[in-house]
Parts: sequence; C-alpha cells; structure tokens
Amino acid sequence: MANTLEGSTKNQETEKVLLDVIKTLADSQKGFADIGEHLKDETIKRFFLAESLKRANFRAELENELHRAGMPDVKEGGSVAGALHRSWGDLKAKLGGGDHSLLETAEQGEDEAKKAYKTALESDLPLPVRELLSTQQAHILMSHDFVKNHRDALKS
Repeated sequence: MANTLEGSTKNQETEKVLLDVIKTLADSQKGFADIGEHLKDETIKRFFLAESLKRANFRAELENELHRAGMPDVKEGGSVAGALHRSWGDLKAKLGGGDHSLLETAEQGEDEAKKAYKTALESDLPLPVRELLSTQQAHILMSHDFVKNHRDALKS
C-alpha cells in the first residue's frame, strides 16, 4: 500500500514540475514571437520566430509525457509575470527602444527559462523525463547565449 502512495506522490511531483516548465515555455514561446515581430535585424528576427516554434515543440513533448502518465489535456497558457514581461517588451518597442533593448528583455525571459529547467532538474524525476528536460535545457542555454551575444554586439 505504501508503495502505491509513494508512486502516486512521485507522479504528482513530476506533474507539478512539468506543468511549471510548460508554463515557462508558454511564456517564452509568446515572448519570442512578440519580440521577433518588433526586431529590425532580419537574421535575429528569423531566429526569434524559429525559437518560438521550438518552444511550442518543447511544450508538446512535455505535454506528451503528462498524457503518458494519464493526465488529461494540459491547459497552461503562461504566467501573469510572463504576460507583464511581454507587455514591457511591447512598450519598449513602441517607445523606439530598438533591437538592443528588445534583446535585453528577451535575455531576462531566457534567464527565467534557465531557472525553470534548473529547478526542474533538481527534482526526483523518472529517467526518461530527466533526459528530455536535459536535452531541452541544453538548447535553452544555447539560445540564451545567442540572445546575450547579439545583445552585447549591439551595445558596442
């Protein structure tokens, strides 16, 4: 009996961890799309729009893990903090902040994504879920560095 309860508790923890990451991915998916629309540099704009699609794919992968665990459809649309962050980015764009300012906003969002993955991977997760999150985290870190490097290049 205790084993069943333990398994149930572990499943609940895994679900909570994945829902937190999915919420962050929803925020970053929308953030990349919104900021990408305002960028003037076509290369960076294409990266942002592609990255928005990548985040949607990451969400789908994690939602599939939840479905496999028996959880019904996921209805995560992002967080209030993420919506405020995107609004701040839109305001910067409307005030003529330029690509550097938008990339600063994007990097702040990427910091949140890095933190969400770090927190998730500190949890006790089943190996397949841990491997999926680790693979996604590697991409998140690479994306963060891309945004940061381009932001720094525009500063100088």
